[in-house]
Amino acid sequence: MKRTTLALGSILLLGLAACGSEEEADEVTIGYFPNFTHITTVIALENGFMEEELGDDITINTNTFPDGGAFMEAMSTRDLDIGTVGPSPATQTYITNPEHSIIAGAVNGGAVLAVRDGSGIESVEDLDGANVAIPTIGSTQDIMLRHELNEVGLTPVADGGTVNLMPQAPADTSTLFLQGDVDAAATQEPWGVFLENQADATILLDEEEFAWGRESTTTVVTARNAFSEANPEIVEGYLRAHIRAVEFIEENQEEAVSVFVDHIEEITGSGLDYDETLEASNRLNPTYEINEDVLQQMATISVEAEYANSDEIDGLVDYTYLDAVLE
Repeated sequence: MKRTTLALGSILLLGLAACGSEEEADEVTIGYFPNFTHITTVIALENGFMEEELGDDITINTNTFPDGGAFMEAMSTRDLDIGTVGPSPATQTYITNPEHSIIAGAVNGGAVLAVRDGSGIESVEDLDGANVAIPTIGSTQDIMLRHELNEVGLTPVADGGTVNLMPQAPADTSTLFLQGDVDAAATQEPWGVFLENQADATILLDEEEFAWGRESTTTVVTARNAFSEANPEIVEGYLRAHIRAVEFIEENQEEAVSVFVDHIEEITGSGLDYDETLEASNRLNPTYEINEDVLQQMATISVEAEYANSDEIDGLVDYTYLDAVLE
């Protein structure tokens, strides 16, 4: 498979590069984050579901990413074929370079709004003047927080408002809470549970209440269109493995968490507490279904935040491969 490396930000060239046809591949590069909300990908890989569904003739390459921006850049430059990413980066990139599709859901829920002990914050309205940690600008948790702020008439400082959004690595948030440097955090699990147990934080909005609740789309399966069109069997095999992973997590919660914790320690060198991660797993909803209404609302918020210049996302969701697998 020919790979083309292009300068970041050259939207026209990216579009031209991605439009070319591809030949049938004998390998696939799968991307994901070393985050709990990407557990479906981890389980599909670690339990051998991917190898079984794709067969011996397909070489599986994997790549992990620190954030959605890096993931989508790799997909735009053909260095990545398929994988899991937050819906906001997938949507925002689609507006300028519509050469990929969301082909399945991966995880819903799994995000919370936590507040620091002693912050005096007892409601979303109390975030007026607060410092709120988010994983990255434009992240899914950023969009979810903006949804909550909109509901009570608050806006971020960057938009002329009073709520200061502070991009911070979720793993560092407990320390920032203990130091009093941030007042709240819009974060994904297991960091919400870690904040509760390690920094005496309070969950202001749990997975049932934050943004769209358990319908909040946290992670989706995204694939390059040119790769999918040339290799439908690989894409369908990926989705079969993905669905098996969803079912495995639902039926074997403790074992799934153990597999995930071991995987993260192996690839990052940092261990997660098993008991806390197991507790956090109750806030996640692994899935293969897609909530297009939530995706549209997220796209509209991205426009309001000036992360995107349009919320026209017709064509972003493609059910072709999922429907074929579910038949």
